[in-house]
Amino acid sequence: MMNFEHKTVSIADQVFEQLERKILIGEYQRGELLTEVKLSEEFGVSRTPIREALRRLEQEHIIDITARGATVLGILPQDIDDIYEIRSRIEGLASRWMAERVSEEDLAEFRRVIDLQEFYTAKGDADQIKDMDSRFHRMIYEKCGSVSLADTLLPLHKRVMKFRRVSVSDHTRAEESLAEHRGIFEAIAARDGVLAEELTVKHIACARASIMGRVLDEKGG
Repeated sequence: MMNFEHKTVSIADQVFEQLERKILIGEYQRGELLTEVKLSEEFGVSRTPIREALRRLEQEHIIDITARGATVLGILPQDIDDIYEIRSRIEGLASRWMAERVSEEDLAEFRRVIDLQEFYTAKGDADQIKDMDSRFHRMIYEKCGSVSLADTLLPLHKRVMKFRRVSVSDHTRAEESLAEHRGIFEAIAARDGVLAEELTVKHIACARASIMGRVLDEKGG
């Protein structure tokens, strides 16, 4: 049973976030059937917030609701490839804008994220590396000065969280990603928007190749 807070976020929102996370990290497998009764018992809430959360998940195309219940669709290899293609085309712009607009205070915070990523990479702590990776990219999205760009990129980044964790579990790729992040940070700190954009596009391409290689290996192709 989940422990939900009866505060500013509604129970339905909290259920949605938990369900979405469980699907995106692979705790609920593709093809698994989720029913309102089963989820109501698991989460310890009534069926009403469960039903609302499931409708929102169907709108995100990660479940399919039928008369039998909700079938988990998850994220398909084509979805992953599409997400990285989209990110490669627009995330560089976010880095360029951050380089043009970033404050010294934000740079100091950005540097701390990089330092923590280096610390956890040395320890081989995949969960913390993934968290630092998320913080790194979230800072770019949030500090680029464009709410519209952040609203586009943040959901895409979240949808591939399972695969990013698998990728950073490979120590070689984790070290490569750290070096790529440092390069992007240094370009942003130097206020070199053109270089920041170029390095970000290359970083996304490397991440995409790493993750798609693993996904195809899992599928035997």
